[in-house]
Amino acid sequence: MSTFAERLRELRQERGLSMKELAEKIQVTDGAICNWENDANEPKLTHINRLAIFFDVSSDYLIGLEDETGAKTRNLK
Repeated sequence: MSTFAERLRELRQERGLSMKELAEKIQVTDGAICNWENDANEPKLTHINRLAIFFDVSSDYLIGLEDETGAKTRNLK
């Protein structure tokens, strides 16, 4: 599973949101959230930005370029 998929699921669950609720908040389908969390496909940059704003994290954190402290990672999976 990709870093993005893992972090998206973790952030969603920490907020106590269903896939459908998150989808409504960022204006996508719940199928899109499901596909992203299951690594079936990747979101567009605009969706990554919406997620970052909604969860108050950086887009670099979401895609695995930063760790929880904001330090850059060197992990290129």
